Amino acid sequence: MPAAILVIEDDYYIQELIAEFLRAQQYEVDVAGDGLEGWEKFQQSSYDLVILDLMLPSMHGYEICRNIRERSETPVIVLTALSEEKDQLRAFEEEADDYVTKPFSFHVLMKRVEAVLRRTRSGQSGEQLFDGRLRLDADAYKIFVDGKLIDTTTKEFDILHTLVHNAGRIMTRDMLLDKVWGYDYYGDSRIVDAHIKNIRKKLGISVIRTVKGVGYSLESELALVEG
Repeated sequence: MPAAILVIEDDYYIQELIAEFLRAQQYEVDVAGDGLEGWEKFQQSSYDLVILDLMLPSMHGYEICRNIRERSETPVIVLTALSEEKDQLRAFEEEADDYVTKPFSFHVLMKRVEAVLRRTRSGQSGEQLFDGRLRLDADAYKIFVDGKLIDTTTKEFDILHTLVHNAGRIMTRDMLLDKVWGYDYYGDSRIVDAHIKNIRKKLGISVIRTVKGVGYSLESELALVEG
């Protein structure tokens, strides 16, 4: 089945162009012209991806992103004219999956949509990783600590999955961007730091070591179990 995408964008011209490009790639598309309408549509239907402007009438994009993440793991691509680092970092702290600034290339946006959906829909079937209190189920894209399910985004799962698959090896920010994002990223590599901060907070256990000035490492060795 084609992926269903919700576009929340108050600029009608941009909204229509995005919808046209997506439909040309056989995606199912719904659109909303303000924040409240977009949030209501999200609650009424099931979507595989949300493309979200930030500066919206009636309800800010940050609030929508936060509300989405409280209720689901649906990936969110932020599309906005806000280009400062603080805006990007806040979006990732609200657990957005990607950040695209205006003006933008529609072709690049489509590639990012494909990359996010590919990560969400893929997963290593049957693979489970165990290490004491931590378990990753790559088939279901779920993380457990002491048997308790931890609510994470697909990007957070991919980062932790990459770290445990490279246990004992130092992974630089650029390496994590390349492994997890799956395309050349031209923004600030410190977005990785925001995701790591979220992961640590959610896990509640110390499993990721910061290598100052370099990147991150997961020191313990995990046993790979085929489910």
